[in-house]
Amino acid sequence: MAKSQVTFNKREKEKKRLSKRVEKQQKKEDRKASAPGGGLENMLAFVDENGMITDTPPDPSKKIKIKAENIEVSIPKREREEKPALRKGRVEFFNSSKGFGFIKELETQEKFFVHVHGLLEDIAENNIVSFEIERGIRGMNAFNVKKWVDMPKPAIVSAPIPEKESDSDSEMDSSPETQEESAG
Repeated sequence: MAKSQVTFNKREKEKKRLSKRVEKQQKKEDRKASAPGGGLENMLAFVDENGMITDTPPDPSKKIKIKAENIEVSIPKREREEKPALRKGRVEFFNSSKGFGFIKELETQEKFFVHVHGLLEDIAENNIVSFEIERGIRGMNAFNVKKWVDMPKPAIVSAPIPEKESDSDSEMDSSPETQEESAG
């Protein structure tokens, strides 16, 4: 006869595995029973109308109705700051043989590409120029570039200030009219 495939050691190992599984299940049930949370209902928290966290649900009669169309989902677009169309800058680099260069705006220190087709007058490096910008294929380009002409400042005309006579001047004056007034 053939021997049994289940040996004594195999049976003992199987018993140990079953007993460990039962103990593990028992520990799991004990943990659930003695858990401080006590379940989902005890873990829920509510926020009242003042923004405070409470255990009780809010009163439905105090609920505020909000229309869906009043809710803005997207970020409101910021109004663009209107920059002046005419800008002032200094020619940083200009290659007249190739017909291009760069202008650095004096206010923002941004550099703009300029091509000879965008010039109204001939320019050279370090010239102060006025220009407008437009979006090109590779970025912002300067066009309508011409040399900056400072407007003449209005001359301040001042009236001559009359000189005040001091006491020492009147004593030195020897005209007869002033002597009579001072004596009289």
